[in-house]
Amino acid sequence: MGTGRTVLVTGVSRDLGRTFARTLANDPGVDRVVGVDVVPPRGDLGDVTFVRADIRNPVIAKVIAKEDVDTVVHMSVIATPGSAGARGTMKELNVIGTMQLLAACQKSEQVRQLVVKSSTTAYGASSRDPAMFTEDMEPRRPPRSGYAKDVNEVERYVRGFARRRPDATVTLLRCANVIGPRVVSPLASYFRLPVIPTVLGFDPRLQFLHETDLNRVLRHAVLSNVPGTFNIAGDGLLMLSQALRRMGRTSVPLPGPAFGGVGGILKSARMADLSPELVAFLTYGRGVDTTRMRTELGFEPTYSTAAAFAEFVATIPPGSRRTDRVLGALADHLPPVDDDRPAQLTVAGGKDG
Repeated sequence: MGTGRTVLVTGVSRDLGRTFARTLANDPGVDRVVGVDVVPPRGDLGDVTFVRADIRNPVIAKVIAKEDVDTVVHMSVIATPGSAGARGTMKELNVIGTMQLLAACQKSEQVRQLVVKSSTTAYGASSRDPAMFTEDMEPRRPPRSGYAKDVNEVERYVRGFARRRPDATVTLLRCANVIGPRVVSPLASYFRLPVIPTVLGFDPRLQFLHETDLNRVLRHAVLSNVPGTFNIAGDGLLMLSQALRRMGRTSVPLPGPAFGGVGGILKSARMADLSPELVAFLTYGRGVDTTRMRTELGFEPTYSTAAAFAEFVATIPPGSRRTDRVLGALADHLPPVDDDRPAQLTVAGGKDG
């Protein structure tokens, strides 16, 4: 018998949420796991009790009360709309969903712990960024739209909840870009492109978190009960140029304005969604300091940034017949270079820098 703990996990229709809920359900320190989402998950949930509920609706308070939930893990702050709809739906899920969920948690005397999967996207990406963001730093340019703005609003609600419920342990995990064989995200789609556009003159720094380490850190947060905000990322950094060399993929450097035009083509072809915040990230990059993750949270990722990326790359299938289509679309956006020769597509290769 466990310790009587009942954990509610949101966002279980997505692979990462479903996998985490299943893992937690097998943990001896947890009695029951209740998985919540608007649609049932495609895969097997194992010992998880699935409840079909929309966290944007006050009915979530009834689920928390009925199931005697004492711990909530919020995993449905998402960067991709998925089948649910477009950007408006995504914002509703992220912001309105979080508001309703936290209102329900606040009303419940039973809820004693809240773990929220957030993102280092909260820091933004700009030319004025520090080398490494620590948890108490603010974005240099507050985001005005998109997923980055959602993340900032969600975090504000979480801090408000922590103030109003000082008796509850609140753990906010700012995760670097999660990567792995099962990850569906704008950045994963970008790296899966048969030809990879880059922003001319920029070589952004990248940090990754392997999907199994995301699973591990969420479980660690639930069981260790340590409050606070923590940057979560694998050791080390990769420059985009290094990442592309390791992939051996064809890349095409484009001036910033042309990069946006290519984004439109890729989105209409349903191949990648280069949102403004992803374009900023692929221009300036981002690094986060993970000292607090080790010293206070007591967590150590298994995969470094480079190892997480290597395993992701190994699962990408070789280029398909779409390559010619994408090359053609990109070629239309290639500007002439200064000496009147056309700009060239380059195949990344050679030794890693």
